[in-house]
Amino acid sequence: MRVDVPDGKDPIQYVWGEMVPGIGPAASNFSLAVYAHTTLGLREFEAARLRIAQINGCLFCLDWRTERDGRKVEEEFADAVTHWRTTDAFDDRTRLAAEYAERYALDHHGLDDEFWDRMSAHYSQPEIVELTMCVGSWLTFGRLNRVLGLDAICVLPGGGHSPSGTP
Repeated sequence: MRVDVPDGKDPIQYVWGEMVPGIGPAASNFSLAVYAHTTLGLREFEAARLRIAQINGCLFCLDWRTERDGRKVEEEFADAVTHWRTTDAFDDRTRLAAEYAERYALDHHGLDDEFWDRMSAHYSQPEIVELTMCVGSWLTFGRLNRVLGLDAICVLPGGGHSPSGTP
């Protein structure tokens, strides 16, 4: 870990809640909101989230699988995300979600009119904004946790795991 945490303090709770009390709780609320309030389908949501996790290298995020109504994506899904260009496991929306996440993280200046035409053919404008906010959250907070060395200890009180390492 790259930050000093007092003995007896939970690192996640301390960093996200106590170290920067004017920012950390607000960031945590935003991070949790993308899970609690998304309208995106589970597969496209997870394709974008996992692609960002792969790019960030966040250990916790790579291991996490979002659950909705008792359902998670299949075990092979993460491998399909790695091969989003060629996998036959994705429909157009899911493939576009993975592509968007990758391009947002690695080449946002390269999001050209051809790409936006394809996005607009499969996603409504509110869905594009929502996906953008989700991707932005995962990129920022997964990278924060990875850079600070928090990604290996993202555990909520009671043993549950947080989707982004936030309390």
